[in-house]
Amino acid sequence: MTAIKHALQRDIFTPNDERLLSIVNVCKAGKKKKNCFLCATVTTERPVQAKVVKVKKSDKGDFYKRQMAWELRDLTQVDAKDANKDDADFDLHFEKVYRWVASSPAEKNSFISCIWKLNQRYLRKKVEFVNVSAQLLEESAPSSENQSVAGVDEDALDDYQELSTREEQDIEAMMEQCEYAISNAEAFAEKLSKELGVLDGANIQSIMASEKQVNMLMMLLDDALKEVDTIEGKLSSYEEMLQSVKDQMDQISQSNRLIQISKSNNDKLLDEIQFLVNHMDLSRGHIRALQEGDLSSPKGIEACINASEALLQCMSVALRPGHDKLAAVKQQQHLFCELRDAFARRLTNHLNNVFVHQFNHFSHFKMTIPQFYRSSCLSLPGHDQSSTLSQHTATDLALPKHSPLHRDLLRYAKLMEWLKNTQREKYDGLSRTYMEYMSRLYEREIKDFFEGAKIKMAGTTKEPKGKFATLPRKENALKQEVESVAGLHGSSGKLTGSTSSLNKLAVQGSSSRRSQSSSLLDMGNMSASDLDVADRTKFDKIFEQVLSELEPLCLAEQDFIIKFFKLQQQVPLAQAEDDSDGVTPSRPSANEHRHSISSERDMVRFMMNKIFQSIETELNSLIALGDKMDSFHSLYMLVKMSHHVWTAENVDPASYLSTTLGNVLVTVKRNFDKCIQGQIRAMEEVKISKKSKVGILAFVTSFEEFAELAETIFRNAERRGDLDKAYSKLIRAVFFNVEKVANESQKTPRDVVMMENFHHIFSTLSRLKISCLEAERREAKHKYTEHLQNYVITSLGQPLEKLNHFFEGVEGRVAQGVREEEVSYQLAFSKQELRKVIKEYPGKEVKKGLDNLYKKVDKHLCEEESLLQVVWHSMQDEFIRQYKHFEGLIGRCYPGSGITMDFTIQDMLEYFSSIAQSH
Repeated sequence: MTAIKHALQRDIFTPNDERLLSIVNVCKAGKKKKNCFLCATVTTERPVQAKVVKVKKSDKGDFYKRQMAWELRDLTQVDAKDANKDDADFDLHFEKVYRWVASSPAEKNSFISCIWKLNQRYLRKKVEFVNVSAQLLEESAPSSENQSVAGVDEDALDDYQELSTREEQDIEAMMEQCEYAISNAEAFAEKLSKELGVLDGANIQSIMASEKQVNMLMMLLDDALKEVDTIEGKLSSYEEMLQSVKDQMDQISQSNRLIQISKSNNDKLLDEIQFLVNHMDLSRGHIRALQEGDLSSPKGIEACINASEALLQCMSVALRPGHDKLAAVKQQQHLFCELRDAFARRLTNHLNNVFVHQFNHFSHFKMTIPQFYRSSCLSLPGHDQSSTLSQHTATDLALPKHSPLHRDLLRYAKLMEWLKNTQREKYDGLSRTYMEYMSRLYEREIKDFFEGAKIKMAGTTKEPKGKFATLPRKENALKQEVESVAGLHGSSGKLTGSTSSLNKLAVQGSSSRRSQSSSLLDMGNMSASDLDVADRTKFDKIFEQVLSELEPLCLAEQDFIIKFFKLQQQVPLAQAEDDSDGVTPSRPSANEHRHSISSERDMVRFMMNKIFQSIETELNSLIALGDKMDSFHSLYMLVKMSHHVWTAENVDPASYLSTTLGNVLVTVKRNFDKCIQGQIRAMEEVKISKKSKVGILAFVTSFEEFAELAETIFRNAERRGDLDKAYSKLIRAVFFNVEKVANESQKTPRDVVMMENFHHIFSTLSRLKISCLEAERREAKHKYTEHLQNYVITSLGQPLEKLNHFFEGVEGRVAQGVREEEVSYQLAFSKQELRKVIKEYPGKEVKKGLDNLYKKVDKHLCEEESLLQVVWHSMQDEFIRQYKHFEGLIGRCYPGSGITMDFTIQDMLEYFSSIAQSH
């Protein structure tokens, strides 16, 4: 072990300026095969740092390497496991616990003893030793095994000093004088002892020679002591004299200290009084404004606002500890509570009166639409009521504006904010009152507004002038029916007819106008579709006017509610302490309006829903009326409603307007889908006459009308995607039902039905250029071309029926493997048979057959699509192609026979041209 210590000191610690004090051979608990050494070291430089170093023998050679080091100051506990038993286990507690097993209990005890000494000297007993015997810690002598390192007294080690340069030179000179110093150490030591004895004798003689000087020094010391005694006596007398002065100064100091304490207390008291006066004093002017301020004049309102804000500041001041126990503070708080409650009651009563007054004012000056019509009729003698109604239905609809009401009430906005922060119950009560009155006012206005819109929708187009002035008798009767339903002949001036009656009237009016379309077509230039377009345009304008009036109304009301009721941000409620009489500040109470409201945005939405609770119902009723009048109205409503929803969401996505219009938009979209499904159902239920030709199917024309109308309405619309989906459904239904009708047709050939209708569809899609139906346009063209070719081929087989059958047989033989030049040897297809067939079709017979074919085609085709010339020209091309085909077969199958047709291509062209011109 000693050799290992020297090796470790030399190889590891000396290069690092460290000294090795103790070493123990250990292994980790549970891993006894991996041995290592724990070394206790100190640095040679000051300040001394003690460490525990883990050293391990290298696996590649017989040398040791430093593996880990811990500062001794990081050691918190040394656990020897058992103080009464020689055990080799011990634990060292650094940042974590390290468990070791020493090679022997003696090495373990020696290492722990060294750690204890280092702890005593450098760490001031910081490390805790557990389960270590007291005898081990108290013994001062080191064990014999570790005497050279661990047993060295640390004081002696610290007193060790290296030789100076001069000392080294002196020793070297002395050793040079004694040449035998190295070879004969005993002689050298004896010589040194003799010289040391000579030096000691010289020192004794020197001391004896200085005895006289010592005696003189002693006498001087005695005299000095006497002088000291004299000085001490004088100092004692001085101290007695100063003692009285000291007592007086102590009394003065005590008085000054008491004065300073008193001054400090007075300053603190003054500061507290100033704090209370500055923060809890309400001026007389503010008190007078709160008690008697005029809440109807602008100056009085401003004074009340300033006073209420000052009162709120006084009540919300954060009192210092102990202030709440002062009687004056309690009295002032009680005064503030009384002022607050009294002013809150006065303000609430005044605002309630303002609400009632404004409501009565607007109710008194508001004239409903039926009243307006009646008053107009009464004020214009000589004019009948029907003409007056017709004149005023042409005017624009308008909802009353409430900006004067909002402007008058906004003067109280800051007072409402104060009421919200101090008296939440009264604030909620005012909110309920406002919602109650305004909901009644808006309900009546909106109901009258929508009834007027429905009356305008139930009206007719502009009356014809001149020779058509006698036409609108039925329309005048319709107007009189409108007046009777609307209650215009009554004395009350209010709408007496129900909404359902008005809806029925509107539908009847629409149907009556359509029943007149036949007479109008005979007498004027307006068609039934023109009337429909006029009615739909009128409906579109009315619906747009309704939405345009509702939008600013709702936005203005919502903006007013936010500003007046201060709902744009959360304001903390004022909290005041209870006063001596038990008066507490008002706190927000849970009421029926606040149960389901979690934020001020929800509060705005709640108030708007309460005030405008009839808007969504009236809009749905108006939409239902428009849908009953004409299912195509859903297209207009979808576009207009989508645009207004998009506009409202850009202004405020969470506003009442955007939410309500969004809900109504769902209904409009359902009506639009219902309109599409209705058209598809009408296609599926179509029935054709067995005795008349089919022509262009009604649902094909309806799809054209729908597409033209939709493209006009949905130009640059936000909901174009809905229309594209509807297009896809409709066009597939059109295709399917055209083929269905064509298969069921008995009077008109299937190919004619397909050709004409798909040509019409192709023309419509090509003209409208609907991008989403481009594939269907190509498909319609393909079907039209295909069935045109089929019809032409089928029809051309009739004028030259036997000739066609003959050459079909020839082609059949060739297809069966007979060589073309050998076909003439077949008995049924000999040259004689060919000449017989050709003789049956001279030029006159061919022309006659073509003329009959033209008449037959003319009977099959309808006049609307004008495909006769197209079909006839196609037949001409096909006939020429067949003629050339027949000539080719004759040349290949009957070579050298000299057989030719009795007519030429030029003759055929003349036949086709003359037949077309003659008809």
